[in-house]
Amino acid sequence: MTPPKDSCLEAPCPPTPLLPPLPVLSDALQVCNPHAAGIDIGEAEHWVAVPPGRDPQPVRRFGTFTVDLDALADWLIDCGVITVAMASTGVYWIPLFELLEARGLQVFLIDPRQAKRAPGRPKTDRLDCQWLQRLHAYGLLAAAFRPADQICVLRSS
Repeated sequence: MTPPKDSCLEAPCPPTPLLPPLPVLSDALQVCNPHAAGIDIGEAEHWVAVPPGRDPQPVRRFGTFTVDLDALADWLIDCGVITVAMASTGVYWIPLFELLEARGLQVFLIDPRQAKRAPGRPKTDRLDCQWLQRLHAYGLLAAAFRPADQICVLRSS
C-alpha cells in the first residue's frame, strides 16, 4: 500500500499570508473606537501608538518613572485619546493603569496572547503597540477582569 502523497513534499508550500493592508481591513471592518491608543508595556520602557494623523510622531517611547508616565498620559490626552489598550505580562502595567484611569481614560488591560494570533507578523515593541492600537480601534480586544479598587486594596494587603 502506497502512503498518500503530501503536496508540500513535492513542491514548496506557499508562505503564510500576512494580514491585508489597512485599507482592505478598513473596508471589511468598522472602526468602533476612533480615539483608541495601544500601549506595549515593558520593564524599562513603554511603547505607545495613537491613531495616525493625531500627532506628527504617532508612535513614541516613554520611560517608566513617574515623570515619564505623566508625560505619556498628557500626550494621550493632547492627542484626543479616550480609550487605551495595554498588553503586559508582568506587574509593570499597574502604575500606568491607575494613572490613566485617574486621568479619566478608559483602560483595557488585555492578555497579550489575544494580540499575537496573527501568523507571520513581525515582533517588535514598536509594531506591537501599533497592532494593539489597530485591534482596539476595530473593537477586537476584550478587557481582562479587574476588580473594584476596594477589592484590589484587600487583595494586595
